[in-house]
Amino acid sequence: MALTKTSQKFNSSINTFTIGTGEKTVTLGGENVLPFYTFDAPIENPPKIGAEISDRGMENNVPGIRDYYAGAADFTELARRASAIPGVDFIAFSLDAADPNGEDRSVEECVEECRQVAEGTDLPLVIIGCKGIEKNEALFDKIADALSGKNVLLMSAKEENYKTIAASAGLAYNQKIGAESAVDINLAKQLNVIISQMGVKPQSIAMNVGAAAAGYGFEYVVSTMERVKMAALSQNDNMLQMPIVTPVASEAWNVKESLVSEEDIPEWGPLEERGIDMEIVTASACLASGSNAVILRHPASIAAISEMIRALV
Repeated sequence: MALTKTSQKFNSSINTFTIGTGEKTVTLGGENVLPFYTFDAPIENPPKIGAEISDRGMENNVPGIRDYYAGAADFTELARRASAIPGVDFIAFSLDAADPNGEDRSVEECVEECRQVAEGTDLPLVIIGCKGIEKNEALFDKIADALSGKNVLLMSAKEENYKTIAASAGLAYNQKIGAESAVDINLAKQLNVIISQMGVKPQSIAMNVGAAAAGYGFEYVVSTMERVKMAALSQNDNMLQMPIVTPVASEAWNVKESLVSEEDIPEWGPLEERGIDMEIVTASACLASGSNAVILRHPASIAAISEMIRALV
């Protein structure tokens, strides 16, 4: 008996969402099928990859990352090196040193660093805030102004600070907003609703629905992403049709498997290989579950995920 193939193409679709300017813009979303279901319908905008660099420099990373950026004199050169990694679609600059419980780098210093990064690349920019919620309000207001016209994505606006970020960065300076929630579909939807109610267009919002390294409660991330995508496509829920951007690197390189030395646990093998594997496994699972873009750190991880995306779309 012949198999009759049934297409699972939906009438609804994910919003198209564009960052950057000129010829190097990046567009996410637009699909009306499940992740990588190109046999049901073409996916016009395949998933994208961001290369993460930090305002702390790259010296504290594993040799493969540290060596790639060796000799970079400033953030402009860091951005230039990151942009040259094959497979990179955008640059993600993380303001780790701005954390009030850490170095507490000033807003003025952070703004200048962002300007340097922007000078070093023609790729779209994603700016990732620090862990200080109130500090991010001040940071994103000034950064959105300094990078006016660059069409950057500012991650992340949370329930505690979305009003300030949406009003200044999203409305006053017309930048894109990353809505960050804690691995819960209802929280993700509610944050999209209240940001939209302030006047930010849904097409200017991307979601970070939460992240975790594979094996570390990752099943909650997967189930949340899958529920978001199904609600967006099968139920036409327009408050869940924003594309998902997932910062994988910060999770994958901060778990035991990526931190414990080979001398401490020889049977685990080389530390750097473990970190690369963790980053690749986590990123591939996020993309298969519904993420439209992942942010990675190691050039080898970026190469592997880029090859996977090309093979599947």
